[in-house]
Amino acid sequence: MIRSEVRDRVAIVTIDNPPVNALPVAGWFRLADTVRDLGRDPHVHVLVLRAEGRGFQAGVDIKELAADPTKEALIGVNRGCYQAFAAVYECEVPVIAAVHGFCLGGGIGLAGNADIVVASEDATFGVPEVDRGALGAATHLARFVPAHKLRALYFTGATVTAAELHAYGTVERVVPREQLLDAALGIAGVIAAKSTLVIRRAKEALNMIDPVDVKRSYRFEQGFTFELNLHGDSDELRQAFVEKRDARLDG
Repeated sequence: MIRSEVRDRVAIVTIDNPPVNALPVAGWFRLADTVRDLGRDPHVHVLVLRAEGRGFQAGVDIKELAADPTKEALIGVNRGCYQAFAAVYECEVPVIAAVHGFCLGGGIGLAGNADIVVASEDATFGVPEVDRGALGAATHLARFVPAHKLRALYFTGATVTAAELHAYGTVERVVPREQLLDAALGIAGVIAAKSTLVIRRAKEALNMIDPVDVKRSYRFEQGFTFELNLHGDSDELRQAFVEKRDARLDG
């Protein structure tokens, strides 16, 4: 589900959970622990976060949530996402997200908290949470697009292409899919060759001057997800997604 290796002072963390790399509760915590541990390793100077398969990451495992009437999975996955997103943001070394195919929901949380994003030409980014009866990751989508574009994407559930984000300057490079890992490793190599002490302090300093506290902002969003789960629409939207049918909504 989560693999890692280190090459020439560059850690590569790979998400590999077919069919769409959606992660269950345990997967989010495993990803958080992996990123934190590698960031603390003095022999690691940069971390590349990538994925195998059809796309980068499609968020949480909706089927796991729909199958748990106790809501424990919902609580667990919210905490797991919070920990994984924070681990990327707080990683002691720069994190480069290499995004291909779809980057949705939780994928936006991961890529949005990375320091640098490179993407394949077929990459698309979006937050379909409103269609699943949840909220979240607007904090991280806001790091990719201007304010009004954020609202349009959030309310409609639409996606934006890597080329559009490159025009905004929030995706560093867009390359053919077969060149994606090499592109990420090329940037990583430039950073890895520098003093890791200086780069680690630079990462810490940049986080400290961020205008938005991404951890607090995302936690605030999560409160609305819990509120929505007190109403019937969220359960029905999740079940409809699992059953591949239109939701039957009251309101």
